[in-house]
Amino acid sequence: MTADIASVPAQFLLAVRRDEPVASLLERLAAVDPDDLSAALNSDDARLAFWINLYNGVTQWALDADPERYENRRTFFSTPLVTVAGSDLSLDDIEHRILRRSYSKYALGYLRSPLRDRFCERYELDARDPRIHFAVNCGAESCPAIAAYTADRIDEQLDWATEGYLAQTVEYDPDAGVVRVPRVMLWFRGDFGRKRDILAFLERYEQIPPGVTPRLSYRDWNWSMHREQYADSEIAAEK
Repeated sequence: MTADIASVPAQFLLAVRRDEPVASLLERLAAVDPDDLSAALNSDDARLAFWINLYNGVTQWALDADPERYENRRTFFSTPLVTVAGSDLSLDDIEHRILRRSYSKYALGYLRSPLRDRFCERYELDARDPRIHFAVNCGAESCPAIAAYTADRIDEQLDWATEGYLAQTVEYDPDAGVVRVPRVMLWFRGDFGRKRDILAFLERYEQIPPGVTPRLSYRDWNWSMHREQYADSEIAAEK
């Protein structure tokens, strides 16, 4: 039972995609014992898959139920939408307090909040992984495609998601010495590191050639709502 709870967000996400009932899955998440959840989420791989799937599933589920929620995005992201182990969580809780370890979304990702939620701190990642920004989908047109992630393959899956998103959004102009990158690399610059770290990240995913040091330029972000922006192929979750 303890191990099974780790796969519930993936099942929930796929049920939302297929327009299947989700009440029993939400009940399981709400009722799970906090210690059992800790035992199931015993690595960053497990935590990444669990919380990314939950974030994406809850976002689509909430927007499917009431698309008008998106008109006030600040409230949409900050209002509790799902209960896990008896704690009510918002999308901001999942993304910024758990996945991003309470690094402020208002300080370019450089400052960690001194006022941390005990529940979120218990289940947060041991280290930030900037690739989450190419996996979490908040419902906007500029967001990455949604897939169901699995703990045993999360590293390669995040590489796949990152590679695909960057291939669609990065533009390198060698003559001008400029590389145009997704705006999340500015908003959460601290997650990616210094400029040289960002350039190394872009080189890793073959968006710039080795050894170049172009200036960074940031794309505009399209906040228009785009629901059901799923990847072409599903990653099967065990049921």
